[in-house]
Amino acid sequence: MKVFGLAGWSGSGKTTLLKQLIPVLVDRGIKVSTLKHAHHKFDVDKPGKDSYEHREAGASEVMIASGNRWALMHELRDEKEPTLQELIPHMTPVDLLLIEGFKKEDHLKLEIYRPSLGKRMLHKDDPNIIGVATDEEFLDSPLPVIDLNDIESIADFICNTCDFNDRIRKAAD
Repeated sequence: MKVFGLAGWSGSGKTTLLKQLIPVLVDRGIKVSTLKHAHHKFDVDKPGKDSYEHREAGASEVMIASGNRWALMHELRDEKEPTLQELIPHMTPVDLLLIEGFKKEDHLKLEIYRPSLGKRMLHKDDPNIIGVATDEEFLDSPLPVIDLNDIESIADFICNTCDFNDRIRKAAD
């Protein structure tokens, strides 16, 4: 399973890009999953639901299943937050696992950079960032720079990096 990340500051457009990128990659015959880091307390469950009550009662894990999907929730309680390397084995193997966030972890990444946010560029301090997608026309970077709105070119970059070149050719045929 290939792992490739999108890293950038909050508000840079990582989620928006992923929503546009996933169908392009799927159309190329690539089976894609995602893993997203949340920086704040989040909950996928609601008070009053049985699964919520199970967790509140102290269950370490709660799995919910139906004919459409299943979800596994794991409560960390007093455990430390898992690293990306600890989380990946929990994913069902696919062709490409796209990582959103986890900008300090050790995997290949494309930086999503918007100068209008006023934040520093991440790739200057991270050798795992191998390209930059931006909305700035003339960005000074030693790395390949891709127009943030050119989804096909971003997909090409990821496919080339992850060696899915055969799928690019098949999609073009």
